[in-house]
Amino acid sequence: MSLYHYKFEVRWSDIDANKHLANSSYVQYCAQTRMAFMNTHKMGLKELSRWGIGPVILHERYSFFKEIYADQTVYVSAEIAGMSEDASIYQFLHKFYLPDGTHCATSEATGVWIDMMLRKTTTPPDDILEVMKEFSSENTKILTKQDLKDLPFRPENVEAFHKRDTFTWRKSKED
Repeated sequence: MSLYHYKFEVRWSDIDANKHLANSSYVQYCAQTRMAFMNTHKMGLKELSRWGIGPVILHERYSFFKEIYADQTVYVSAEIAGMSEDASIYQFLHKFYLPDGTHCATSEATGVWIDMMLRKTTTPPDDILEVMKEFSSENTKILTKQDLKDLPFRPENVEAFHKRDTFTWRKSKED
């Protein structure tokens, strides 16, 4: 198994009102780490465009252990935590570390590859399958479509809000 790390310098714009790394920054750091990983292994935007496919994250979750502050250096890892037999479904595990090895957070992101024209799940080319296998371990889960069905949230369509007459304009007290 290989492990990939991407280095970030935490910027002022990455922190929130509590003066630590904002939740949205964790999401962005994970996405950037995945794209850097893909670029490094010849699966970047150019190749994805040529293949006509794209990665889509369906579910992402986090656990936080230690705060990360502005002007700190943080390393985010990328490893394959799960993958279907044909690699059409994947799961990345990201861990956030300080330079001294302190483990600050973990993220798990589950996704699929889609055909960009058909907008449907597809099997990626063998080039991607080989890289994903290289970054897998003996602990990598075999994922199936049932794993996608078992994600914790399901769509719950409702009547369109504009048809429910739920929006009313309130006049100010002066009116």
